[in-house]
Amino acid sequence: MATNAHETDENSQWLTQEAYDRLKAELEHLSGPGRQEIVDRIEAAREEGDLKENGGYHAAKEEQGKAEARIRYLSDLLEHAYVGDAPADDGVVEPGMMVTAKIAGSEMTFLFGNREIAGDSDLDVYSLRSPIGEAINGHKVGDELTYAAPNGKDIPVTIVAAQPFSG
Repeated sequence: MATNAHETDENSQWLTQEAYDRLKAELEHLSGPGRQEIVDRIEAAREEGDLKENGGYHAAKEEQGKAEARIRYLSDLLEHAYVGDAPADDGVVEPGMMVTAKIAGSEMTFLFGNREIAGDSDLDVYSLRSPIGEAINGHKVGDELTYAAPNGKDIPVTIVAAQPFSG
């Protein structure tokens, strides 16, 4: 069950109402008609005979595995999501913010939060659990900090702007 405002636990992720509704509809489709379509394709391919040489069967089984993984992911995400208004426009970096930062000398703008919020857009997204996400969370515009990149190097970061994501 989705929670309101920013009542969170460590698995919680903020979603816009639009993202929550879109993901819920996807989950309902995958769990119902989508699941049945795959089962029907597997059954039809089985009836073709030898399963070792049956590309349609193997493709349908692979699709079934991907769909089941997506169902598990969406179920968990939606169960722990907090839905509602974007965070306050107070210059503090938190999930749901568009952040502009100077990272290792290059300025970049990205959505801080869950990839699902961005939908089909081409926005760059950094999650709370990414190395940079962990480093910038809670910092304010003007803050200078460093974070340890996966290669072990300390990367300098300056927070230039942080504004609520508007979808």
